[in-house]
Amino acid sequence: MKLEGKIALVTGARGGIGRAIVARFVKEGATVYAADLTPEGSLDAHVDDGVFVKLDVTQEADAIAAMDQVREAHGKLDILVNAAGIEIEKTVEDTTLEEWNQSFAVNSTGTFLTSKYALPLMREAAKSGSSASLINFGSYDGFIADPGLAAYCATKGAVHALTRAMACDHGPEGIRVNAICPGYIDTPMLQSFFNGDGSGGGGGSIETLQKAVRDVHPMRTYGTPEDIANLVNWLASDEARYASGQLWVLDGGLSAQVQQMKL
Repeated sequence: MKLEGKIALVTGARGGIGRAIVARFVKEGATVYAADLTPEGSLDAHVDDGVFVKLDVTQEADAIAAMDQVREAHGKLDILVNAAGIEIEKTVEDTTLEEWNQSFAVNSTGTFLTSKYALPLMREAAKSGSSASLINFGSYDGFIADPGLAAYCATKGAVHALTRAMACDHGPEGIRVNAICPGYIDTPMLQSFFNGDGSGGGGGSIETLQKAVRDVHPMRTYGTPEDIANLVNWLASDEARYASGQLWVLDGGLSAQVQQMKL
């Protein structure tokens, strides 16, 4: 088991990707704190994987309380995964200031807050001789843009820059910092896109949109939360001891090609 004896905290832990990460970490032997707004999360289904921690990543007091809980129980944190995120499907012109601020509060400021209060615990973990691993969630939309996702793209670009900055600042302390940048992954967020809440609409049927998304990928499919969890698990493990400051794109080759269709 790659993570035996490790202490991990995952935000957005009851969402599609977060839930898969928690399950994989538990399988690999880690003690996992599953942080989210509710035990059921966006999938609206109860699971027992991990120790549930109520955490609103936009609230500084919640971030402090979550890390205090880990400190009291273990005195260290080996792994932090910032997987909490939201997506607003609008152009800049259609986005309200409240929506813009909420997007940054969850996706960017939330990453900042949990990282800020986790870092002292991660320094303690690094003193054991193996590096601690902090994993943020960017997006391929932080490099290129889907239509109608202006605020989301902006927040993910910010996470990318923050990831590099933290890798430089905290690498000397034995803390590795990386970002996962998913493409289309089969989660509630993607299903919302298919259901036409924003740029994924356009009058097509859900089946037509799903096929179009699959076909635009060189691999002719979109990913699963387990695909993401596989990469997160490696980055969290000591096998990735020399991996830091990188933006790991996992998108089935989508961003490697010239795009010839619009959804």
